[in-house]
Amino acid sequence: MRKLGLIAGGGSLPVELAAHCEAAGRPFAVMRLRGFAEPALAAYPGVEAGLGEFGKVFKALRAEGCEAVCFAGVVDRPDFAAIKPDLRGLTVIPGLISAARKGDDALLRRLLAEFEKEGFAVEGAHEVRGEMTLPLGPLGRHAPTDAHRADMERALTVARAIGELDVGQGTVVCDGLVLAVEAQEGTDAMLRRVADLPEAIRGRAERPRGVLAKAPKPIQETKVDLPAIGVATLQRAARAGLAGVVGEAGRLLIIDRDQVIACADDLGLFVYGVEPRAIP
Repeated sequence: MRKLGLIAGGGSLPVELAAHCEAAGRPFAVMRLRGFAEPALAAYPGVEAGLGEFGKVFKALRAEGCEAVCFAGVVDRPDFAAIKPDLRGLTVIPGLISAARKGDDALLRRLLAEFEKEGFAVEGAHEVRGEMTLPLGPLGRHAPTDAHRADMERALTVARAIGELDVGQGTVVCDGLVLAVEAQEGTDAMLRRVADLPEAIRGRAERPRGVLAKAPKPIQETKVDLPAIGVATLQRAARAGLAGVVGEAGRLLIIDRDQVIACADDLGLFVYGVEPRAIP
């Protein structure tokens, strides 16, 4: 079992992966990204590093004997002018800036290439912990009805379309009307916008309507940037009056799975997986 270097951004996903590795007996170390990683991760072996400190990270990974890396957690698109790189970072940053002009996916691919060039294999979060992705069919007690199918189809179609343009991964559709698409603001901010729309065009607590769809971009590097949902996603979807969430089975990360199922059951939301690139 090769030792894993967890490159940890913000949120609960890196914490969940670290706990899983510890419980499974997999050796690992955590490279905590300064300003992003949760304080709880400091309990594990590893180092804290800034976004431009590639030399420090590579040195720490080798010192820990790591053979593979996994990128997990939220990292906002950086202001490259504000990054303070080390000597190795000075050789990396210009390429990242060039790639960033072509879109998020190009930036992530260039980042992964730097780690692979150093000899590290790259594992996706869903590979580190296989049960993290959405299964086929309903997750939890609730399932979509026939009345939801048209919105699911339209929402997935739109999500895939904006993915082809490297815009975002999610969209909200209610009664065939596209209420919002996700761009750089992220899913949570998009759902807050939907909640502020007039109730005439969206659902409400006593009569939920519409769905959130999330789908990976066709050119996306799934080892580092699979779409994801968590408890906060479902809570905001409920506040926006939505009936449920749809995604591609095996290609949507479920963060804190047990809590997500309990939350969906409690809120009366469906979370549903379809065949990748298929319409339910």
